[in-house]
Amino acid sequence: MEMANGSTIHEFILLGFDVQQRTRFLLLGFFSILYMLTLAENVTIITVVSLDNHLAQLPMYILLSNFSWLEMCYVTATVPRMLSDLVSPYGIISFQACFLQFYIFFSLGTTECFFLSAMALDRYLAICHPLRYPQLMTQHSCYALVGTCWVVGFLWYLIPVILISKLSFCGPNIIDHFLCDPEPILSLACPPLGNAPFVLQIFLYALVLSNVFFVLLSYGFVILNLIKSSNEASRRKAFSTISFHIMVVTLFYGTIAVEYFIPGGESRSEATKAITLFYAAITPFLNPLIYCLRNDQVKEALGRLLKRKKTFLRRKVTV
Repeated sequence: MEMANGSTIHEFILLGFDVQQRTRFLLLGFFSILYMLTLAENVTIITVVSLDNHLAQLPMYILLSNFSWLEMCYVTATVPRMLSDLVSPYGIISFQACFLQFYIFFSLGTTECFFLSAMALDRYLAICHPLRYPQLMTQHSCYALVGTCWVVGFLWYLIPVILISKLSFCGPNIIDHFLCDPEPILSLACPPLGNAPFVLQIFLYALVLSNVFFVLLSYGFVILNLIKSSNEASRRKAFSTISFHIMVVTLFYGTIAVEYFIPGGESRSEATKAITLFYAAITPFLNPLIYCLRNDQVKEALGRLLKRKKTFLRRKVTV
C-alpha cells in the first residue's frame, strides 16, 4: 500500500456527492427517513412470519423472512456510512475499513443473487411440481438452501478482495464514490495490477450470468406451465405472485447490468453513483412493498397478529 513517494496509504477519501450544502442536508433527511422505513418494513415482515404459525412453516415465507434479514444487512452496509459522510465535506475511511465495506457489500449482493435464484426455484417446484413440492421443499431442505445462499455468498468474493487488497496504491487516495467500489479502487492501484481485475470480472460475470440464466429458466418454465393450466383462478393467482418476483429480479439485475456491463468512461461517475444509490438504498425499500406488503397472506397474518395483540391488551386491562 505504498504511494509513489514511498509513503504508505493508511486511508482513502470518499468524495461522495458533488452537491451544495443545502442539497446535502436534503439528501441526509431523505435517506435517513428512507433507511428507517426500510428497517421498519423488513422488521415487520420478519415479525409477522416468525409469529404466525402458518407462514412460519411455508418455504416461500421462510425464504422471504431471510431475504428481509439480508435486505436489512445490505442497506446497513452502506447507508449509515453515506449519511455520516453527508454531514462532513469529505469522508475519510481507513484502508482496512474500506476493504471491509467492499467485501461485506459485495458479499451481501452476491447472497441476494443466490436468494433470488432460490425463490425462483421454490416457485418452479410449487407451480410445476405441486404434488411433489411438499417432499422436495421441506422445512429442512429450505433451511439448508438458506444456509447455502449465505455461506456461498460470503465465500464468492473472498479471492478478488484479497487479490485487490494486496496491490500497491500510488496516490492520490481519493475515491470518486460514496462507497468502496472495486472499479475506483483499482484505478488508484500502481501497475502492474496482475490478475486482480481479470479475476474480479470472471467472478462478477460468472455470478450474474449463471443466476440470471437460472432465474429466467425457472420463471420461463413456470409461465409455460401456467399458460397450459385450465384452472383460471389458480393461474391468475400464480401469475400475480410471480409477477412481483419478476419485478424484484428486474430491478436488481437491471441496475447491476447498467452499472457493470455497459461500458463507460470517467464522465459516468455521477451516473454510477446514482445507479449504485438506487440498488443500495432504494431497492431494499421497494422490495418489501413488492414482495410481501401487497401479499394477501401477509396482510391476513398481520391482521391476526394485531387482533391477538388487542385481545392480550384487553385481558391485561381487565386483570
